[in-house]
Amino acid sequence: MFKAVRARMGAMTGRARAARRDAGMVTSEYAMGIVAAVAFAVVLYKVVTSGEVSAELQDIVKRALDGGA
Repeated sequence: MFKAVRARMGAMTGRARAARRDAGMVTSEYAMGIVAAVAFAVVLYKVVTSGEVSAELQDIVKRALDGGA
């Protein structure tokens, strides 16, 4: 019985070690997600602040404030 308990504890310890080795993966995935989100925000900002899109957005807002006419 002692051998079975020891084998079971060894398996649990091995899983705990494997979980600790993967702990850094989550941090790097979050970092890559943040970099991708910032890059998308920069592209979106450039598109929205471009001349044509800005004029269209201002026109939409003017029409909405005038009552949709």
